[in-house]
Amino acid sequence: MSADNLDNWLQERPDIESVFACVCDLNGTMRGKRLPVEQAAKVLGEGLRMPLSILNLDVWGEDIEGNELVFETGDADGICEFTGRPIVLINWTSRPSALAMLWMREEDGKSFGGDPRRALASIVERYRERGLTPVVATELEFYLYDPSGTQPQPPSSPVTGKRLSSDGALSLDELQHFDEFLDEVYDACAEQGIPADAAISENGAGQFEINMTHVADALQAADDAVLFKRLVRGIARKHGFAATFMAKPYGGRSGSGFHVHFSLNDENGKNLFDNGGPEGTPLMLNAVAGLLETMQENTLTFAPHENSYRRLLPGAHAPTSVGWGYENRTAAIRIPGGSPKARRIEHRVAGADANPYLVLASILGGALVGIDEQMEPVPPIGGDAYSMKLDHLPLDWATAIEAFRRGKLVQKIYSKRLQTMLVQCKIQELQRFARQVTDFEYDTYLEVV
Repeated sequence: MSADNLDNWLQERPDIESVFACVCDLNGTMRGKRLPVEQAAKVLGEGLRMPLSILNLDVWGEDIEGNELVFETGDADGICEFTGRPIVLINWTSRPSALAMLWMREEDGKSFGGDPRRALASIVERYRERGLTPVVATELEFYLYDPSGTQPQPPSSPVTGKRLSSDGALSLDELQHFDEFLDEVYDACAEQGIPADAAISENGAGQFEINMTHVADALQAADDAVLFKRLVRGIARKHGFAATFMAKPYGGRSGSGFHVHFSLNDENGKNLFDNGGPEGTPLMLNAVAGLLETMQENTLTFAPHENSYRRLLPGAHAPTSVGWGYENRTAAIRIPGGSPKARRIEHRVAGADANPYLVLASILGGALVGIDEQMEPVPPIGGDAYSMKLDHLPLDWATAIEAFRRGKLVQKIYSKRLQTMLVQCKIQELQRFARQVTDFEYDTYLEVV
């Protein structure tokens, strides 16, 4: 967005008084500053100074103990630069404001290796060098809930006033009961340039999924997902609900996933996964093999939190093993049917709680490993992958952290800086969770053992 475009944009919205200038940290949380709108041009031009360590805070917003970004550098600043994504309107708050998406570089001008958006940009650049363009679409699931109690409850229907009590997969009634909320979500997506497509009522009470159309820009797709999560939460509050992208907010209901579809175009816009039939090209199979080979090491980026592993429990209808198949939703990697012109890979492992930049970096980076090394996948799965004896994903947080820490293939996708930062962050979070004793433990053990 140029200075002239910014001026025109603001002149059309004279009620905007402030702009939020934000970077995205490792947990997918936006962090930054609120500034008077008069400083918007400066933000887009000169950028802002903020500590490099701001990208490596834990999920509670606390510094990582022993973080070299703090103690070895004196908590040095980086430069937060405008990404080029046009600033967006936030109009579900008490007063309209704008949001500018930034990313971090070091003082000497080098890209900061610990910035998750920079990590994805590095992968995209490697594709560009090979004459390839990833074409990406995302599917994000979330729950609306009633936030009035100490525990989340399904929301009440705005039409009947009755609390939702049953799962409503593909329910038209549920979509129509919440149409005012959904209409405003679609309006906000249109205002922010997010290509929202179909909305469906998912398997859980108050659970919805909104799909995005395919875009030939992986960074835009990740930006869209980050902005989408923020606007859904904001609009939900405006309507008296709350929204969560937790992977498993209810132990007995469906988890929320973040499925990613992608194909690869050549410089002429041809889909390089299309061989005219259902099998896909050798290049597509190389990409599938790379995804399978890197999946266990990268699970931490798909399931980054303690709660993530409740969704990945066996029998919970989310992938728990390493496998792929044609038109098989029980497999971690699915090759959807349909027209060969739209041949693509669907990656089904990530939860909705994951950082979109890291999810796409792991997927596209893993596929690139398979392409560069011309890997061949194991045979595709037919039937129920959940019941098969396959190599499994890490089934707990600690194992996933260790797999990412030790991962040799991780280093073919991520900088050593980001690998170290993410591991340190997650170890600190894991240790804090380990010190908590839950009410359920007291109820089970206190007077029994």
